[in-house]
Amino acid sequence: MRILIDECVDPRVKQLFGGHEVATVRDQGWGAMKDGPLLAVAQEQFDLFVTNDGGIEFQQNIAAYYRAIRMELLDALKNVRLGEVVHIAAPPA
Repeated sequence: MRILIDECVDPRVKQLFGGHEVATVRDQGWGAMKDGPLLAVAQEQFDLFVTNDGGIEFQQNIAAYYRAIRMELLDALKNVRLGEVVHIAAPPA
């Protein structure tokens, strides 16, 4: 699976997706793109887009929680369908 990690997500999240082709928005040189054009180009080259964007209903600080939600991320990766949005909540503090 080809996975794109948004620039607002800690790039260390890439480590969670071993066995997959993973890049960040910065790796692709797309850091200056606005969300609309970014999503348009991403959908042509990637199967999954992982973000923590403020425009998404439930913001998470992935830098603080990515290890705690590892299993939920991997489960979502296995089960997500085309066009589906999956929200993963951080565990209670």
